[in-house]
Amino acid sequence: MLPVSVCIIAKNEASCIDECLKRLARYDWEIIVVDTGSTDCTMEIARKYTPYVYSFTWIDDFSAARNYSISKATNDYILVLDCDEYLEEEEHTAQTILTLPTYITPNQVGVFVRHSPTAVCTDTASSPQMTTEHIVRFFHKEKMHFEGRIHEQVVGKSGEPKSFVSIPLSFYHVGYETALLQEQKASRNITLLEYELEKHPNNPYLYYQLGRSYFSIGNYAKALPCFETTLSMELDEQAEYVQNLVESYGYCLLYLKQYQKALELEGIYSIFCKNADFVFLMGLIYMNNALFTQAIEEFQKATTISSYCVEGVNSYSANYNIGVIYECMGNHKEAIAYYSKCGTYAPALQRLQLLDS
Repeated sequence: MLPVSVCIIAKNEASCIDECLKRLARYDWEIIVVDTGSTDCTMEIARKYTPYVYSFTWIDDFSAARNYSISKATNDYILVLDCDEYLEEEEHTAQTILTLPTYITPNQVGVFVRHSPTAVCTDTASSPQMTTEHIVRFFHKEKMHFEGRIHEQVVGKSGEPKSFVSIPLSFYHVGYETALLQEQKASRNITLLEYELEKHPNNPYLYYQLGRSYFSIGNYAKALPCFETTLSMELDEQAEYVQNLVESYGYCLLYLKQYQKALELEGIYSIFCKNADFVFLMGLIYMNNALFTQAIEEFQKATTISSYCVEGVNSYSANYNIGVIYECMGNHKEAIAYYSKCGTYAPALQRLQLLDS
């Protein structure tokens, strides 16, 4: 058996746990499932794949449940997953799993890629639908554990610094495929985050996550002050969430039609322009301020940047928006040229069909 334990917490996950465990069961590792109060057949499904199924009384604390699942593992190396995260099979996947413990030392943590569909999309310009996240989920249990009631994080037990190691495994996250699922999870998260903020009112990460919860269900009016509060605090610009914070704040301003205020993000351009996501956002900001030359320049620049989180920002979505600008300006030749660069992107194909008719 592989010297790795996969630890999962679950509650009413009958719709997805079977697929999750079926993909994991192809490999010879220990699988721990901790149920936190299911009223469906989640536990019965889990027992089809592993004998290590336990119950844990839910106390509104994700870290407590996570750490309990880890306590049941017999191996030192822990891979933590959710029921709605499916292992993606690639050519190198089997070899990576076989050698997982060699990727990190006890004081390091492993980072995986997670692809998540986005259900909410409200802007008039092109907004991509799939995001790529980097999640910390692999570690040595003697050195690391979880902290935080909600949006729990892996931290060193003795406060020792940890370094991050990228591991070539990826997971598909079905958790937010529908608006209904997003609303249900956001409602739960908002309640827990507000409770945590009563105890930790100066924690910028909690305000950020509260803003993200409102953002995920399209409540931008409530998300915006959360992001503004976070930005008013002392932040580590290198923290991964800060990049997303700035971009989410910018999109909030666009969705709320505060276009002039969004231009203030020019002041931090040099800090965040290494990611195509931010450059794409600046293109949208210029576009909504009728600064079309600058918008085209930003979208073109986005297509040259390899680092991105949201699918399309450095390819079809950027080219589509350039096409929209040229079409609005009456330059149909350039519009057709950029729509043609979008491949099978449906909105671009529709515009091409109309312009060619």
